[in-house]
Amino acid sequence: MKMEVRDVVCTVCGCCCDDLIVEVEDNHIRSVRNACALSTSKLMDHRERLKTPMVREGGTLREASLKEALDRAAQILAEARYPLLWGWSLTCNEAVSIGVELAETLGGVIDNNTSICHGPGLIGVHDIGISSSTLGEVKNRADLIVYWGANPVHAHPRHMARYTLMARGRFRRSRRERTLIVVDVRRTDTAKLADLYIQVEPNGDYELLSALRAAVRGEEIEQEDVAGVPIEEIEEMAELMIGCEFGALFYGVGLTMSRGKSRNIDAALSLVRDLNSRTKFIILPMRGHFNVTGANEVTTWLSGYPFGVDYSRGYPYYNPGDTTAIDLLRRGECDAALVVASDPAAHFPASITRKLAEIPVVTLDPHRSTTVEISDVAIPTAIVGVEASGTVYRMDGVPLEAKMLIRPPEGVKTDAEILTSLLEGVKTLRGS
Repeated sequence: MKMEVRDVVCTVCGCCCDDLIVEVEDNHIRSVRNACALSTSKLMDHRERLKTPMVREGGTLREASLKEALDRAAQILAEARYPLLWGWSLTCNEAVSIGVELAETLGGVIDNNTSICHGPGLIGVHDIGISSSTLGEVKNRADLIVYWGANPVHAHPRHMARYTLMARGRFRRSRRERTLIVVDVRRTDTAKLADLYIQVEPNGDYELLSALRAAVRGEEIEQEDVAGVPIEEIEEMAELMIGCEFGALFYGVGLTMSRGKSRNIDAALSLVRDLNSRTKFIILPMRGHFNVTGANEVTTWLSGYPFGVDYSRGYPYYNPGDTTAIDLLRRGECDAALVVASDPAAHFPASITRKLAEIPVVTLDPHRSTTVEISDVAIPTAIVGVEASGTVYRMDGVPLEAKMLIRPPEGVKTDAEILTSLLEGVKTLRGS
């Protein structure tokens, strides 16, 4: 039977485009419309699937029943003194919610991908606050777009078409009514589309942002250039920002992870605050994983903090740089790990991955990832937004409902179902 499903939410990047049209026939996805290349690949290419639970025995992973894998995973976590629960950005909010309860039950630490990408952005918001809006407001009203340390042409392929430069908004109808400024260390494909490209020296973002703030306030800058940028270009950019009717600054990890980190974000947030005394301006991060914003939101609702939350004291404790995954593993403090919808072994520094491989690891993932290969237990899960439904958050904090399009492979459960079973198993073993 052939069926067309409309308004499908894409579960690849933080844009969470919700206008996909998917044709399904006999539990297979036959075609996808309105999707970028990344989205089409995720929806139609399901190679390297993990379909059977695995447990390590004698140093080798072997197939196991779901009950055996769950029992072994619950035992590893229940016996741990200080486990790390990592990932959560490629699953739904319902699963994150159970993960927080599991971390509290275990007295462990729950951390998500934010701590290795946009964590400095959230820390900056703690310090300064944020002038924000929805992407819909940007689409309808923004006449000036700034991308700073971000390359959406490759990382968020439909961002400019749906929400900014090429979007057909209510009050801004075409590209001619918008100006694009790109600030980056190299001329990216996004920079090639810019009306003004500012090439900043590597790690010079804080200095350039400080100079921009001075120019916006009308202060004289007594230098010929700042961070490799001539004063004339800084003043031109400041005039464009002051002169717009609605400006939007989008920043990527090129800003959050260059020298200065959270101080860069402090300066960017302060710049936008200054601009709002002259015009209307907002700032938003270009979040990568499709539900990393949801992981932050749900963890904050339940603990008061967005990532790196430590329950070992019996209450939530938050101190980025101390209670975050890389730091805990580097110090060798964690004695077990639960990895959900993430592949840290492929992305953490090699020295940290070696530390992770030294402790028992339980992994829940739809695919046979690098982390699965170092795990003691690996349990397959359904792909959110393809084989499982759930709530996710777009990068601007708007909640959307991801749909189940096809059934998962026989016997494969959702993240939420597996985590519920793990939580029950841990509580039974600990007698709580």
